Amino acid sequence: MTRNKTLNAVLLVTAALLPWPAAAENIYKFQDENGIWHFTDRAPDSETQFEIIYMEREPEPRIRLRQEGPKESPVYIVSNDLWGPAQIELKLRDAVNVLSEPPLPAQFVIPGKTERTLVGLGALDPQRGFQYRLSVATVPGRPMEPPVGDIVLRPPIAEGEQYVVSQGFQGNRTHTTPDSEFAIDIVMPVGTPVLAVRDGTIMDVEEDFNKGGTDRNKFVDKANHVRILHSDGTMALYAHLDLASVSVRAGSRIRAGQQIARSGNTGFSTGPHLHFALQANVGMKLVSLPFKFETPAGPPAAPEEAQVLHGLADGR
Repeated sequence: MTRNKTLNAVLLVTAALLPWPAAAENIYKFQDENGIWHFTDRAPDSETQFEIIYMEREPEPRIRLRQEGPKESPVYIVSNDLWGPAQIELKLRDAVNVLSEPPLPAQFVIPGKTERTLVGLGALDPQRGFQYRLSVATVPGRPMEPPVGDIVLRPPIAEGEQYVVSQGFQGNRTHTTPDSEFAIDIVMPVGTPVLAVRDGTIMDVEEDFNKGGTDRNKFVDKANHVRILHSDGTMALYAHLDLASVSVRAGSRIRAGQQIARSGNTGFSTGPHLHFALQANVGMKLVSLPFKFETPAGPPAAPEEAQVLHGLADGR
């Protein structure tokens, strides 16, 4: 054991959701009036024709924890880059002679686009050294109880279109975790318009990945997606979207039936489709929720495997 006033700390990060990619560092290729080609990471002016070269990169979290202050009394600061709240849980592991303020474990709800100091640490006995590991778990959305009663949504497809559900609720092929238990897959050709199922705020956008495949380790965190926050605290996830196809900006308000993106085949995927889930933060866990879709005629119905979904006219 260390006997002086030094700190031996290891930051152990455990995530309760997939990491989010950082902003893309894409290359813009254009030719000037002299015929010289230029490659730059900044978009040229609007009058210049250019081509975007999308660069491969590794995903990074939208919610980040960093350490500041002297090693004898470090503080930990969280940055939430989502356009919506997130819940953070901090725990001490293998702690020796550690004092925390506030006491840990503790949970915090951090508003969107906010940075906040969460905890300060120090030696319980100042004459001795201290050591610890800090574990952090993050979940998007504010904490809530599971919604009571039926949740009815409009299908995420355009009027006059129809597509087949290839995996329904509690699908045992790939939807085997709480965040996807009540997710569905809808077979769609690449480029199919994807519509919002409810009014809400664009919480997160990723559209810079351009590959997909069945290698889970390689592609599981590389699906383009849009996450939309609803007024009741639930969140809709639209995933496997096409490259550079999102037509809404993070932080903007959108209405049900508005086109938000185009379907694709990015990330861990066996073929072109839309992965859709209605999710909530329940007990520091991201869980999926059952729902029903409106139908052209008849009562709302829960989506089932092999069912044909029909797009609805605006105003329904």
